[in-house]
Amino acid sequence: MPTRAYILDRPKELSSAVVFASPHSGNDYPDWFIRRTILTMRGIRSSEDAFVDRLFDAAPQFGAPFLKAGAPRAFVDYNRSADELDPALIAGVKWVGNNPRVASGLGVIPRVVSNARPIYRGKLRVDEAESRLNNYWHPYHKALQSLLDESRAAFGRAILMDCHSMPREALENARSTGGRRPEIVLGDRFGASAEPDIVDEVEAIFQNAGFEVSRNAPFAGAYVTQHYGRPSRRQHAIQIEIDRSLYMDETRIVPNAHFSDFRRRLQSVIAQLADVGRPARRLAAE
Repeated sequence: MPTRAYILDRPKELSSAVVFASPHSGNDYPDWFIRRTILTMRGIRSSEDAFVDRLFDAAPQFGAPFLKAGAPRAFVDYNRSADELDPALIAGVKWVGNNPRVASGLGVIPRVVSNARPIYRGKLRVDEAESRLNNYWHPYHKALQSLLDESRAAFGRAILMDCHSMPREALENARSTGGRRPEIVLGDRFGASAEPDIVDEVEAIFQNAGFEVSRNAPFAGAYVTQHYGRPSRRQHAIQIEIDRSLYMDETRIVPNAHFSDFRRRLQSVIAQLADVGRPARRLAAE
């Protein structure tokens, strides 16, 4: 079966303006891609938000759709702009401006995975890059915008929860609002991608569930929150980063002994996040 651009789980009845999405949990690696990479399977999976699709799979039970990546991040990165093409990887592409993500090898078609390990030997053809964009990137983002449009039409607003995971080592110097190392990082582009009261409520939900939470440090959100966060149009976007060590063995990329308990703990959070988008809640607040 060919790699799918995305998997969409819909609720039986749409009752929340919240849309959940996981752009980096895709793990359907084409056989030819595995043969082509110079990395081991564990190495190529190191950039994956492994198991995030399983952590948030309860969202449809609470009236919210859940859009999941099919294609893996090392193959095509849905959290990058389609024009973030890397001249060091793709033949015939010219440098345009100063883009630190592209320069570091983390463009829309990544050149490296974590710790700057190269994925390929040599360059890719530009038509191959365009094929990945046309067959995977564009369909995913078309589906995402369609879900947000559907929520705005039904409820007057849309709230995107863009779900990710982060390596434990990325949090060594980060601190939560309580001065401790965060377990959850909420990114709203420093207030640009969502109204403050929505982010406040999301933060409170995680804190009340016992999580250490920080905002925008060390992750403020990338392409998805920047592109889809349009509060003036009643379309909000919040990036949610979860410390991977809470539920997985980061070295072996397998669920750890706490995975099932953590998933159950997160389910009550998901229910409350979906509740943020209930029409009754919004009308009562107005």
